Amino acid sequence: MTAERLPTADDMRAYGTRLAARLRPGDLVVLSGALGAGKTTLVQGIAEGLKVRGPITSPTFVIARVHPSLRQGPPLVHVDAYRLGGDLEVDDLDLDASLEESVTVVEWGEGLVEGLSDDRLEIHIDREAGDDARVVTVRGVGGRWSDTPPDREEE
Repeated sequence: MTAERLPTADDMRAYGTRLAARLRPGDLVVLSGALGAGKTTLVQGIAEGLKVRGPITSPTFVIARVHPSLRQGPPLVHVDAYRLGGDLEVDDLDLDASLEESVTVVEWGEGLVEGLSDDRLEIHIDREAGDDARVVTVRGVGGRWSDTPPDREEE
């Protein structure tokens, strides 16, 4: 598990861009954190790094958006599970149908989508009191992430 302090929203987006360099088709990223923690800002950085069509906004009311690649890479499936009531509603989204060819990022997915893949990144974002800084904690789960921390370059 790794943690990093990010002082600004621009730092959060840059972190997402760096993370995107490690993501590939079939990857599942599960985001958690309080309202306003910066989950969508992180996804904006991931989208920039993956070079997908935007704009990237919170899909709270539409639940899921697919952002096609602009450069022959994987599409980004951006999901907001905040309004979902449980496993049956997650199943209705058919996320597993596109999981293998996409990078799937699920905001508010903790406790709901882990069954979609044995390999996933779990990212928790905490706000620091008194400023805009966030602490991002990343945990890689499964063999895909066992060798290198997910937010660091491979050596």
